[in-house]
Amino acid sequence: MKRKLIAAIGVAGMVFSVAACGGDDGDGKSTGADGYKGQTLTVWVMDGSSPDEWQKDLATEFEAKTKAKVEFEVQQWNGIQQKLTTALSEENPPDVFEVGNTQTPAYAKTGGLADLADLKSEIGGEWTESLNESSVFEGKQYAAPWFFANRVVLYNKKVWADAGLKDTPKTRDEFYDALKTIGDKTDAEPIYLPGQNWYHFVGLVIGEGGELVKKDGDTYVSNLDDPKVAAAAETYKKFQALSKAPKDKDEATPQQGEVFAKGETGAFIGMGWEAGIAIKANPEIEKEIGYFTIPGATADKPEGVFLGGSNLAVAAGSKKQDLAKEFLKIALSDKFEGGLAKANGVIPNKESLQSNLKGNAPAEAAAPAAAVGGTTPLIPEWAAVENAPNPIKTYLTAVLNGKSPAEAAQQVEGEFNKRLAQEQ
Repeated sequence: MKRKLIAAIGVAGMVFSVAACGGDDGDGKSTGADGYKGQTLTVWVMDGSSPDEWQKDLATEFEAKTKAKVEFEVQQWNGIQQKLTTALSEENPPDVFEVGNTQTPAYAKTGGLADLADLKSEIGGEWTESLNESSVFEGKQYAAPWFFANRVVLYNKKVWADAGLKDTPKTRDEFYDALKTIGDKTDAEPIYLPGQNWYHFVGLVIGEGGELVKKDGDTYVSNLDDPKVAAAAETYKKFQALSKAPKDKDEATPQQGEVFAKGETGAFIGMGWEAGIAIKANPEIEKEIGYFTIPGATADKPEGVFLGGSNLAVAAGSKKQDLAKEFLKIALSDKFEGGLAKANGVIPNKESLQSNLKGNAPAEAAAPAAAVGGTTPLIPEWAAVENAPNPIKTYLTAVLNGKSPAEAAQQVEGEFNKRLAQEQ
C-alpha cells in the first residue's frame, strides 16, 4: 500500500527524525543476563507511518528489555519495491521492515521473509482475521499485520454552508446532488477528483463486487472488461466530471490537500492524514474541515473502499531473527499498537483496540466502511502491476477522455497481462 499516515488534526508541523545507522555483526542470540547487549537492530519504516515520539518510546522500552539498540531508517514509497528487493538479496538486509499489505505475497514467494509462525502463536491469537490475511502465503505466516486505513470524504464546511447544505449525504446519489448544488450555487469547485486516483477506483470496484484480475488456466489475467469494473468506471467518470482536476494525474500531482487548502473546493476523497497537508499549507482551513464516510448506493451500506495497510516482516537473511521477534512483540503489543492507532487514526490489528479511534474524526468516518472494504488482489503477481506507468491509471484516463470502459480495457490489456506474467 502506498501512502503516508499522519494524524489529520494538529500535525501540520510534524517532522519525522531518522537515525540511519548500520547494524552490527551479532547473530541475534541472547547472551544471558546482558540480553542482546552490544547489538543494534535495523528497522525500516515508511515515511509517515510512525510518529517520532512513538519510535522513541519504543526504542527506550526495547533497549530496557533486550539491552540492545534499535535504529529506525525511514524510507520513501517511491521506488521502495525495487530498493527492498535489492536489500533482501544482500548480506546485511534490514532486520525488520514495513511492507505494504498487497506487496507482502510477492516477497514471501521469493523467499525474502522469515517464517513467523511461532510469533503468531505467541502474540497473534486476537489478530483480526481479515487484517492478517495478507501476512499469510501458502498457509505460512510470513509477516504480522500492523495497521489498516481507508479513504473518506474531506469537505469544506463553509463551502457546503454557502451552498445551503446542512447535512452530509448518506447515499451516492445524495452525494452527487450535493456536489451539483455546490457547483450551481457557489463559485467553488464541487469536488477535486484527479483522473488517476486509482485507489478510490479500486474501492468502487470492490463496492460493485468486481475483481481486477481473473484466472485463465494457471495464470492471472486482466478482468478490466468485466461489467462490474465498467460500472465502477462510469461512477468514477460521473463524479470526475464535476472536477477541474487533470484527467492524467493522480492525487499526489499536485497534492490534493494543497489544492483543498485554498478554500475553493467543496470536497475531495482521500486519507484522513491529507488534512494535515491542507493545514500545513493554510492553518486557517483547519476549522472548516469535516469528514464523512464515502456514501454507497444505499444508505445502509457505505461505498466500497480500498483497505490499504502495512505489515511488519523479518528478513529471512537477517542474522538477528530472535532479536527481531523481540522487537515485534513490543511494537505489536497493546500499548504500542493502540498508541499508534490513536496517534495516526489507523485501524489496529485487533478489534479490541479500536476504542483508541474514539474522538478522531477522520478515523471515525473511515471505520464504518472497513467492513465492506477490500484490497487489490493478494497474489504475488500483483506487485508488478503497481509499478509506473500503472496500467489501471492509464485505463482511467482513457475512460475519462471518452473511450468506453471496454475500449479502455482493451487498450491496457496487453500491458496488464504482461505485468501479471512477470517472473516473481
